[in-house]
Amino acid sequence: MKRRPIALLAVMLIARVALAESCDQIGHKPGDEGRIQADFCREWLELHPCRQQLSKPCSTFTLGHLSGIGQTLVLGQPLHIALGSLAPQNGFAAGLAFVEHKNFKNEWRLTSNTDAVATPNGSWRAGSYLTTYQLPQSHEPIGVVMGTPTGKQQTPTVQIAPVFNIYAEATSLNLLYFYGLGPNTLPGGQSAFGLTETIAGASAILPLNRDGISFTLEFNGRVPQLRGNFNQSVPSIGQVYTEATAPGLTRPSSFLQPGGGIRIQPSLFAGRLRLHYLANVQDFVSLSSTPYSFLRWTTDFGHEFPLARKVYLTAANPHNGPDSCAADSSTGCPHISSTINNEGSVSLRVLLTGSAARAGNAVPFYFDPTTGGSNVNGEPILPSYPDYRFRAPNLVLLRGTVEHALPKIPFGAYFSVDAAKSPLTRSDIDFSNLRRSYSVGLTVHAGGLPVVYLLFAWGGKEGTHTTFSVSNILLGASSRPSLF
Repeated sequence: MKRRPIALLAVMLIARVALAESCDQIGHKPGDEGRIQADFCREWLELHPCRQQLSKPCSTFTLGHLSGIGQTLVLGQPLHIALGSLAPQNGFAAGLAFVEHKNFKNEWRLTSNTDAVATPNGSWRAGSYLTTYQLPQSHEPIGVVMGTPTGKQQTPTVQIAPVFNIYAEATSLNLLYFYGLGPNTLPGGQSAFGLTETIAGASAILPLNRDGISFTLEFNGRVPQLRGNFNQSVPSIGQVYTEATAPGLTRPSSFLQPGGGIRIQPSLFAGRLRLHYLANVQDFVSLSSTPYSFLRWTTDFGHEFPLARKVYLTAANPHNGPDSCAADSSTGCPHISSTINNEGSVSLRVLLTGSAARAGNAVPFYFDPTTGGSNVNGEPILPSYPDYRFRAPNLVLLRGTVEHALPKIPFGAYFSVDAAKSPLTRSDIDFSNLRRSYSVGLTVHAGGLPVVYLLFAWGGKEGTHTTFSVSNILLGASSRPSLF
């Protein structure tokens, strides 16, 4: 399994070199080259700016040229370097991503993303994602606002039109922790395991054409594969826990997982308040005789108060795949301006998750959301605690965040407060007995570049926690399928 992403990286790299080096022999007249080859040629010239500059002499090692080359390396299409963090404890991943698009005469557009990355500890992720949508007739936005550093508004990139996705992704994580189930587990119960999960499915966003309301649909097949980890200072999970204390540990199963929900993302009071509301239900149906079928509901209420409305992007663009940050149907990402703006916001979030197993069934522990450090999707919740510290079928989170750019340098200051818990039963989904955690640190936001976090967290009774992470999607890109 570990050789698959490496082989994919090699194939994409060989293709890029073979096509790009042929650009010097092409006359660059209409019809001289196909669409994909033309995109490779354009990217090749962006990486060699002096070949486009008529005035001589020309040096590639100027600040402007080096900045442009760097942006092409991490943002360029059709091929760029893929960077980002995998799940906590599994390291920083690097690889390649291939992004392409096709415009049809009937106004339908298709974008494809394929990527493969690996980390030093042998963990990896490889996936392919197709997105298609028809150009809408309306120009009314549904939750995304584009702007320039001067605050001048541009045409919104996300308009009222259905978006359809098909994807297949495999993720292999060599180190995850399990402390037992519930909010009262002890640090001494720590054990280690590995997980490979393959997800294949389809999803859709169906706008209601008013007030930023849209419906979401998904249908996924999930194949999780557990394994022990005997290379750590703590015991492997099977040496400490059993099927009774960790449901799903010894009885493998595959799942069909349909789901649906409603999303509300209006911008109110002339952009002074932006809502990001989501309510959905997912049905996990075990395909074998194992008793692991269950239903999960989630309500997520986000409130964003921009401190300055001169912002580039306030929500993901569903037209983009996880490796694309194009602002529209163009072949590339917006140029990263060196202008320092006053970007910043205050955010308040309430997240509630509940699970209900069918009669005689249990929720597999590897599908339980976690609090403590960051979860398997890389989202920090109670970050002062160790990663995956508390695990249960239900989740309660209250969060307040303040983030603002620092003047004249490409960094931002970040502060957040979390209050959360992992209840074992749905009757405990309330706002009592919440654990607290505080985070302060630096962030890096640069157009379509990965979002970087360096955070120090404290609070609770289990010490402090320093984390460094890089988002595994480009700014403005849609998210990858959740691993739980």
